[in-house]
Amino acid sequence: MGQVDLNADLGESFGVYRLGNDPEMLRIVTTANVACGFHAGDPLVMFRTMEMARENGVAVGAHPSLMDLWGFGRRMIVGEDPADIEKLLIYQIGAAQAVAAAAGHRITHVKTHGVLGTMANEDAELATAIARAIRTVDRDLFYTVMPLTQSEAAAERLGLRLVREVYADRTYQENGNLTPRKIPGAVIHDPAQAAERAVRMVLEGAIFTTEGTRLPVPVDTICVHGDTPGAVEAATIIRDRLTENGIRLRPFAAAD
Repeated sequence: MGQVDLNADLGESFGVYRLGNDPEMLRIVTTANVACGFHAGDPLVMFRTMEMARENGVAVGAHPSLMDLWGFGRRMIVGEDPADIEKLLIYQIGAAQAVAAAAGHRITHVKTHGVLGTMANEDAELATAIARAIRTVDRDLFYTVMPLTQSEAAAERLGLRLVREVYADRTYQENGNLTPRKIPGAVIHDPAQAAERAVRMVLEGAIFTTEGTRLPVPVDTICVHGDTPGAVEAATIIRDRLTENGIRLRPFAAAD
């Protein structure tokens, strides 16, 4: 019936503050996007997360953000020059590569975090700056993007290797972007419902909007959030439902 990658945003603790259950999540997912210190994470957390990922056979990528520890990278910060944001990403991706090497692992991809990705999905100039940053550091890295967005278009223009991502626990708008978190129903809290959505998206090769529209897209990886209550249970149910439907779970970069 096909195969798909299951990813989660991890390494989001900071200093003495703990967020999520990374050891358990790394026994479930096939790919981890590791925070690079700008919205969460620090060098020690990055190292431990990447080391655990290596031990569990989980691929790792850089998960860069706007500089927003206070708001967890989810606050809309306007007025930033895309050229400056490009440099922020170069810095974070390079740091992630160095820490991964120290942990005996390697970075396979880049996935933007929070509002940075949301903004880039609709802003062609910002999307291009992000794609250019990835290409500058390592043009062989995969770029994880949401399909039908400016991020996808920019990656294609710059010749980056693409991974199209869908979300099991988020709803979609008619333009293919995620429903803003401030809108009721934007986040799906029922693990069983999220699992059924994940299976349907993979089997049908499409996302489905809150209005009921079917938008055909390639589905290479499914994101499950690691920082929400019940994340481990939800990720386990999603993984089980995928495998029960004959869908093989495998890192998208495994054959690279």
